[in-house]
Amino acid sequence: MTNEKNQFFSVVELTKAAMFIALMAIGANLTAFITVGAVPLTFQTIIAILAGVLLGKKVGTFAMIGYAIVGLIGVPVFAGFQGGLHIVGQATFGFILSFIVLAYVVGFIIEKFNKPSLPVYITACFIGLLINYGIGVPYLYLYTVNVLGVNDVTLLATSIGMGPFFIKDAVLTAFAAILSPQLVKAISLSTSQVKTTQKSA
Repeated sequence: MTNEKNQFFSVVELTKAAMFIALMAIGANLTAFITVGAVPLTFQTIIAILAGVLLGKKVGTFAMIGYAIVGLIGVPVFAGFQGGLHIVGQATFGFILSFIVLAYVVGFIIEKFNKPSLPVYITACFIGLLINYGIGVPYLYLYTVNVLGVNDVTLLATSIGMGPFFIKDAVLTAFAAILSPQLVKAISLSTSQVKTTQKSA
């Protein structure tokens, strides 16, 4: 039997990653048919941020990569129950890419501290939010100019148009950051209990 310490991911970590892939699919489609322009209203950003907070940079990034791969191979986990390689050429693919980066960065920041304080969680979560829009909005702008052929739009105008989404995500990010210490403690306790059960089995 392979020692769990020699495995890159433990069974518990893989289970958590799978859970967040499922949560991303759910978050993508809770309100996916409500759109502003070409962008559907989803809850993926906050779930991706929580992946970094609760799973850490390694497992959180793996979960977001897994989500992207599952969608790109055709499983309808993206907003509007879409899936397939054609998503790369759509307006919101930049946001999907950003989930991978932000999960890593959020996890990286938090893991730098042995006992992260609330300000650390707030900083990490909002940096994740900025990464989300910092990658997603320019991609949306390039799509608008190069695919839709709208030449009189600017990056600033595109950014302003994303205002309603940013406000919604900022509010959710603030709530997530405030709750993060309790969520991390609960996840750690649950993981410890699972490991104890596995050892005694």
